[in-house]
Amino acid sequence: MSTTLAEPRMVLPGASAWPRYPSLYEINTWVWVSELAEKYGKNIDLSSVPSGEWDAIAAFGLDAVWFMGVWERSPAGIAIATQNQNLLAEFRRALPDFRAEDNVGSPYCVRRYVVDDYLGGPEGLAVARRELSKRGMNLILDFVPNHVAPDHPWVVEHPEYFIRGSARDIMQDRGSYTEVGGTVFACGRDPYFPAWPDVLQLNAFQPDLRRAAVETLTSIAQQCDGVRADMAMLFLNSVFERTWTARAGAQPTTEYWVDVISYVKGTHPGFLFIAEAYWNLEWELQQLGFDFCYDKALYDRLEHTDAENVRLHLCAALTYQNKLLRFIENHDERRAAATFSPAKERAVALAVATLPGMKLFHEGQFEGRKVRLPVFLGRRPHEHFDREVYGFYTALFEALNRAAFCDGRWWLCVRTGRPDNPSFRNLVSWSWVHGDERYLIVVNLSDRPAQGRIHVPWGDAAGTSWKLIDLLSGAFYERDGDELQSRGLYVSLGRWSYHLFQCLRTRSREAT
Repeated sequence: MSTTLAEPRMVLPGASAWPRYPSLYEINTWVWVSELAEKYGKNIDLSSVPSGEWDAIAAFGLDAVWFMGVWERSPAGIAIATQNQNLLAEFRRALPDFRAEDNVGSPYCVRRYVVDDYLGGPEGLAVARRELSKRGMNLILDFVPNHVAPDHPWVVEHPEYFIRGSARDIMQDRGSYTEVGGTVFACGRDPYFPAWPDVLQLNAFQPDLRRAAVETLTSIAQQCDGVRADMAMLFLNSVFERTWTARAGAQPTTEYWVDVISYVKGTHPGFLFIAEAYWNLEWELQQLGFDFCYDKALYDRLEHTDAENVRLHLCAALTYQNKLLRFIENHDERRAAATFSPAKERAVALAVATLPGMKLFHEGQFEGRKVRLPVFLGRRPHEHFDREVYGFYTALFEALNRAAFCDGRWWLCVRTGRPDNPSFRNLVSWSWVHGDERYLIVVNLSDRPAQGRIHVPWGDAAGTSWKLIDLLSGAFYERDGDELQSRGLYVSLGRWSYHLFQCLRTRSREAT
């Protein structure tokens, strides 16, 4: 049975504007607002954030803010979490003085897609969006396709939207099924892990659920400029059928994401869809309409493997790379400052920040926070403000606040070395060009010195002298273009060191 949706009747004005390679800043909204209230000694929600706080975010030159967790939290979900001893132990590890009221509920256990009153409700969000827009920033919010809270209105009004079970299922697998109002529902799940006990599983194959999702997303699209779709790959037809088999019913002839994305983009052109995606399904999701998909593979290679594995990952076609979202931390991963040494964090941060695609940064990353906070918590521990980390990110964003890095052309550079010195394999390098602007990035992704030659891909370097200015260190070098073109730029970098060169043509052969 087909579930193709009706074509949208009209296109609304005011389409969002996005650069080709935008930068995104994730904020844990509940915690952020709570800390601002403490900082200023008064009640604060999204409608009353002081202007200086918006200015501080805008100062980094970011293109968008992701307010993670604005939707109404679930009292039922909070009650379930309070009984989960594993979760309580995790809460206490992150927040040693944890109190029961610190559990404000998971933002991915959505009761209603209405901004929580604690955050200022829909009116508060509208004010915040205007403040961001005045500073040239768009707004991203969450969408959770896979599941909802046990007290979501659909549970009573539309039980047909869900994967359901029987009393026997509860007896055989109490952790995966629960009863609400006399009906047995499956708990939401990722097929590789135990079910999430605080949420109920929606049925991706149910035609009316798809229509309801379109209505929900259309409402969200009136409040922001894009969504980050939680665990988007779970709603691929092939994945959903493997996970739920006959319980899901007949597989539709169309994909869920094609149905909902095409409709929403038809009424809200420029509205961005970001997929949290794993299992090497990024390309498939891109083909179904997602503008960007998580690049977890790059994160894992940066954390666990060597420069050559990173380089091989970056050899993929630009049509694929242009639609990846790069990061070194987010609310699901450990903090970068706790994962990498200080030197390695700077190297991988520079690498990620200068690649094509969308770049994601996490509130607290610039300050050197090390505690990964469970998303249930509305409060986090006090941590030391790391001025060196903050200074690095401030300098990095100042260097990257150039058109080339958001709208330019990117090339991966070849690097070579002597047969008796294989350390060049620890180097990765790429170039950006935008009109007359040229930049060259070289990073030593290893804990030992590396030497090699970087071959610039410009094609017209010869016959010119070049001045290479490192925008992070302030050092500069003069190099002959003939050598750059033929032998390449010789570099020698210490462990986890890097260059971010602005390359300026200083004189041509004819001029001499």
